[in-house]
Amino acid sequence: MRQSIEKKIFEKELLRICKLGLLEDAAARDITSDLTVKKNSEISFQIAAREEIILCGVDVINFCFDELAKLSKFKNASLGLQISAKDGEVIKKGGLIAQGFGDAKLIFAAERVILNLLQHLSGISTLTNEFVAALNNKKITILDTRKTLPTMRVLQKYAVVVGGGGNHRFNLSDAVLIKDNHIVAAGGVTEALKLAAGLKKNGKKLKIEIECDNLDQVAESLKQKPDIIMLDNMKVADIQKAIKLINKKSQIEISGGVNLKSIKNFSKLDVDFISIGALTHSVRAVDIGLDVV
Repeated sequence: MRQSIEKKIFEKELLRICKLGLLEDAAARDITSDLTVKKNSEISFQIAAREEIILCGVDVINFCFDELAKLSKFKNASLGLQISAKDGEVIKKGGLIAQGFGDAKLIFAAERVILNLLQHLSGISTLTNEFVAALNNKKITILDTRKTLPTMRVLQKYAVVVGGGGNHRFNLSDAVLIKDNHIVAAGGVTEALKLAAGLKKNGKKLKIEIECDNLDQVAESLKQKPDIIMLDNMKVADIQKAIKLINKKSQIEISGGVNLKSIKNFSKLDVDFISIGALTHSVRAVDIGLDVV
């Protein structure tokens, strides 16, 4: 498995996406605010959770306001800002994330991008935490997958870590993961594993993982000594048989359609990882609001 994404890499990507978001939203040309809000009008506002969440992406608040402040339209715009929470914190319903006072047009221009990113990333960290709690086994790591939004992978995978999960490979060059189509293309399980054996990156041998759909594939894979065997869409009874068959010779990952209800069936199994695409590919945005007070 890949090591968790560093904070500084996340911050760099968050700033990049923030800039693109403001550009996409035409934040400097908010015609509604220009028509309805008087020049130099000031307001007090707060950003708060409207449900209990695990917060992620709070730096986007400063990033958005800082970027807008560089524009000539907002060069002299006033803003006082106090952020009262940090990534990874449990924010109760009604809990304050940030509050401030300043130029109304500036605040309205930043609002949507700030909320979109906070809601999405906090949604991932909150859902991940729910899976960790439902599993209730610290020996098993909840992992993400590559089922992420294009260009958003760093942010989404960081949010998984904030929620208590871990990161699977970040991209196709990180590790060998032989899946069903690779097995077919290579001519079989043994052939695929032999072809992948000994591959190195920067002088370091890469881990080899293979996806197995049945016990016959598990038995065949073990002869080639892969680092990780992924048990894909297997019933609990077959997973238990596979665990005995593997007998600590490889690490074990469970994958395929795992949800908050079914994950409890795996909590007492002797496996290392459970990978869940739903952490990123279909996560619900949590409810966070910016309100004038």
